[in-house]
Amino acid sequence: MSTAQLIALDLLATLLAAAGWVGAGVAAAARHARAALALLVVAVVVTLARVTTSVALATGGWWFAQDRVVLTGPLLGVAGLAAVLVAGPRLLYAVRAGTPGNSPTAVVPLLVAGYAGAAGLLFPLLVGYPATWGDVLVTVALVGVAGLVTWRVAGSGPPLWTFLPVLAMGLAGVGAGFATGADLDAGGGPTAHHPAGHGVSVTDLRGPTTPTPGGQVRRYEFTARTTTIQVGGRAVEAWGYDGQVPGPPITARQGDLVEVTLHNADITRGVTLHWHGYDVPAGEDGAPGLTQDAVPPGGEFVYRFRADQVGTYWYHTHQASDVGVKMGLYGTLVVGPPAAGVDVTLPVHTFGATTVVGPVDPPAAAPGTPVRLRLVNTDGVPHRFALTGTAYRLVAIDGSDLNEPGELREATLRLPAGGRYDLSFTMPAAPVTLFVDGDPGPRLGAGGGTPPPAPEGWPELDITGYGTPAATPFGPESDFDRGFTLVLDRGIALVDGTPRYAYTVNGRAFPNIPAQLVREGDLVEVTVANRGFDTHPWHLHGHRVLVLERNGHRVTGSPLWLDTFDVQPGEVWRVAFEAGNPGEWMNHCHNLAHAALGMALHLRYDGVTTPYHGAHGG
Repeated sequence: MSTAQLIALDLLATLLAAAGWVGAGVAAAARHARAALALLVVAVVVTLARVTTSVALATGGWWFAQDRVVLTGPLLGVAGLAAVLVAGPRLLYAVRAGTPGNSPTAVVPLLVAGYAGAAGLLFPLLVGYPATWGDVLVTVALVGVAGLVTWRVAGSGPPLWTFLPVLAMGLAGVGAGFATGADLDAGGGPTAHHPAGHGVSVTDLRGPTTPTPGGQVRRYEFTARTTTIQVGGRAVEAWGYDGQVPGPPITARQGDLVEVTLHNADITRGVTLHWHGYDVPAGEDGAPGLTQDAVPPGGEFVYRFRADQVGTYWYHTHQASDVGVKMGLYGTLVVGPPAAGVDVTLPVHTFGATTVVGPVDPPAAAPGTPVRLRLVNTDGVPHRFALTGTAYRLVAIDGSDLNEPGELREATLRLPAGGRYDLSFTMPAAPVTLFVDGDPGPRLGAGGGTPPPAPEGWPELDITGYGTPAATPFGPESDFDRGFTLVLDRGIALVDGTPRYAYTVNGRAFPNIPAQLVREGDLVEVTVANRGFDTHPWHLHGHRVLVLERNGHRVTGSPLWLDTFDVQPGEVWRVAFEAGNPGEWMNHCHNLAHAALGMALHLRYDGVTTPYHGAHGG
């Protein structure tokens, strides 16, 4: 059973336990002693079963079981034991004697146990990881107040002034929960900083002004503006670079200098250009509020970087990106000579309920022609692809070539949000069709006719076991200088000073998540665990990470150098990178709606500063 299934099973057990205790209390109050006793037995059994699920969750990682072990489990255990010891004998006597059994001493303990069970259900949904002392105070106070109110309603109980200490405890816990906490996480390494005024600003970490010898200068000029496009035969309001969606494709050869001047015609929220997956200097990264100010209407910004990384990448706005990218502010970036034969880049984007693949259909390919399909997921959720009519190879992921990739047939490819897959094959005599999320998409080759049936039951390719192992500069057993753990969850937290039901990292939301501090040259290990029920495509700007493990299992195929990796519910990824690109960098979920609701933080190099202090726009 997977960790995600265990989480769901544990929540179900908690719900049944809470219902059993409350049901027993209600039955006792309604003078049904026999039913109350039966429900009490059920509640005890289910509560004990929850102990099993909590232990099983702990085997998947302490992050999944911490709140159950240190707070909600003991709270329910104490309340349930008290209910058994206090209410149990009274209900048993009432059944034997034929009396109602509805005394407060029978009813109240059962209901309090039910409140404790409800706390165990609500805590992981509203608070999440980690369970802090503030959370403990609030939870115990809420259960205590509910118990005191129930006692008063039952016709007895303490005077009202006795509520005050419990309320004070709860308020103290609320205050502790909304404290912003430390602003740095050194990951076990040194925390010393350069003296004030002696750091390097991100404004000084800009790209070069000349290409490498033999390279060219590739100049582009983009204007972001509102526009209207046709999607599925209907006019749709959009935002585009140069009024087109996707924006103009950028192509370059390795060593070229790419220079893009960005203008903003009328996007009132501002725009930038972020080079997704491309390790540009920090000052070119396009992260508003961190590396630059967003470009306002009438403004401009010039980006320059050398095209040193060969592969498939893309660009998009990073200002209010949860809105801007969805509206169409994105385009493709491909570096390297075109592959022999047909080389086509297909960005996949969803407008409303319509998924669009590429700006146009790929060109026809004659039999025997080499074909390279570059798939780019510009959405906030994964897409599933299947190629019918030919064998093929997945030759690159996120711009990095795989080592000796094997031939694939009848396989589903799950592409994370922001990720890229390069597929390579030789065109057969019959047409080849690319399916996207089960629907037929672009078709290559001669001939029309009815599209082939949708592939059903095809297994999903496990990229951690695909290809052939090869040497890497570091690995799972390396001696890491820094180690960070990011636990992804949902809970009530401050987002830009406002309490929200946020997407959280280690219990906090941006901008209150401590920045990760590294030094240039550090070897950095990062563990990312997902406690929630949403998938989080994790993306670190300015760096590629090497995947070490997923769910405790090491990579057995080709080394995986990724800039975006999907952390599905219950999963734990362990990745690493060398800190070789000084700057201040965004580190966030690339479901951009999740980032806008708090799931973002900074990676900061020691000695690097930024003059920008505005709230980052998602």
